[in-house]
Amino acid sequence: MNWLNVDNHHSFSIYNLPYGIFDREGVPTPGVAIGDHIIDLRACASKGLLNDLDFDKSVFNSSVLNPFMATGKSTWKLMRAWLIHSLTNEASLLHKHQDEVLVNRIGTQMYLPVEVGDYTDFYSSIEHATNVGIMFRDPANALMPNWKHIPVGYHGRASSIVITGTDIKRPNGQTLPPNATNPVFGPSKRLDFELEMAFVVGQSNTLGNPISVDEAEDHIFGMMVFNDWSARDIQKWEYVPLGPFLAKNFASTVSPWIVTMEALDPFRCAGPEHDVPVLPYLQTNRDGNFNIALEVDLMPEGGSPSTISKSNYQYMYWNMSQQLAHHTVNGCNARVGDLMASGTISGKDPGSYGSMLELSWSGKNPIPLANGETRTFIEDGDTIIMRARCSNNDFSIGFGDCVGKILPADQL
Repeated sequence: MNWLNVDNHHSFSIYNLPYGIFDREGVPTPGVAIGDHIIDLRACASKGLLNDLDFDKSVFNSSVLNPFMATGKSTWKLMRAWLIHSLTNEASLLHKHQDEVLVNRIGTQMYLPVEVGDYTDFYSSIEHATNVGIMFRDPANALMPNWKHIPVGYHGRASSIVITGTDIKRPNGQTLPPNATNPVFGPSKRLDFELEMAFVVGQSNTLGNPISVDEAEDHIFGMMVFNDWSARDIQKWEYVPLGPFLAKNFASTVSPWIVTMEALDPFRCAGPEHDVPVLPYLQTNRDGNFNIALEVDLMPEGGSPSTISKSNYQYMYWNMSQQLAHHTVNGCNARVGDLMASGTISGKDPGSYGSMLELSWSGKNPIPLANGETRTFIEDGDTIIMRARCSNNDFSIGFGDCVGKILPADQL
């Protein structure tokens, strides 16, 4: 029980306690969500509530979580234990000072919780990779020869990662019309979302020293919902030979809260069986996937939302530990705040596909909406809403909505 009487199946139950950056009197402030409240960690530190904890409390004077994450896993565990004890003990300093350190979460402006130095996007759902391969290559050889041997990824653009609620302008670029030999320039006509999760690096490694697959989770602070907006027609023209560029770098949207690995641990599960042996540096005996239920709503301008996809993070062929181990096996140094996205998450059922490209099968099968309209790709005025939730019989945890509305392109 907790003295705020937050239900155990609330998205921000005491079993969750995710970290974020919220607005308090115009100042970006580190906080932890509990029910419909936020615990102001800066206020907790300044009022001495954290004096008995052995770490530098000035990390909460920052407008991002990077300094706190850099204190390491032992501090993360210490803070979680303090939060749980304080919320379940009416004699705690948190209870005594609740009027000064608790603020209303509902309607509060949120900021990007970390300073993202680098961003990597993986391509780790076998169903998604197979679907794309069938549509754009040879159905008999949908997967590239390397796909089951390495977690394929590419380096994306960190500067265009935005917090939920940020409007997104439709991107302009070059596309090649059907049966044409020369490209044209203009707004993307095949704008899409990609349903993903992302993990945040909380502990760095030094250049030249890889992170092993069994140590990887010690370097991961937590997870967020991630919408990797994609312009499919721009991508189709540009991606050979070096992969996505302008089709991806115009925007990616993240949910507001970072759910920690400790909170996620009860939902750990096995991933899909690897039918091709992997090299030793990617081998692990620990279940590295998590049962995170995902869904996507599309809401047209002035209309009501329609759920168009229901998927699950447990479908990932390559897990976070394998992704981080592969990312650093050549000596690459991951830094605190780096964001690494899963790639589009799709299941075997068509209703679990994680992009409109798959849901409409490249525009051939229009997606019905609640208002009677249909979509093959995203139109101006449409809002995409992504949600993630873990639940068992005893409690639930959520991530907060990942929301973005598409605005018309600038006329160039």
